[in-house]
Amino acid sequence: MTTSNESTSSSMDGLKWFTVALLLVGAVVGNYFAGEADAHFLARLIGVIFLVIAAFGVAAVTTKGKTFISFAKEAQIEVRKVVWPTRQEATQTTFIVLAVSAIAALILWGLDGILVRLVAFITGVSL
Repeated sequence: MTTSNESTSSSMDGLKWFTVALLLVGAVVGNYFAGEADAHFLARLIGVIFLVIAAFGVAAVTTKGKTFISFAKEAQIEVRKVVWPTRQEATQTTFIVLAVSAIAALILWGLDGILVRLVAFITGVSL
């Protein structure tokens, strides 16, 4: 059952996403027109950064934004749990992959040569 708080939040989310879009469009359009007016580069840069940060701030308070922030925090926790290989393990694994790739390439090259000769023999075309 939907509570009034959830429906209010979802209706406000539309307004928040519209605000995000306006802020981002304002950053792009403002940068374009300021560039034509030969405005100072640093002022344009600060203006664009401010509008983009404001857009991210508004997006962060939406339902999807909060979900994304929660997901990002959980992903960061999981990355900390990863056991990264040592330099020696990475080097050994790289050499194994290179060796297996070279062997597979030689096998495919040999099969290709055999099949080309077989097809040439069956069709009577000389190489």
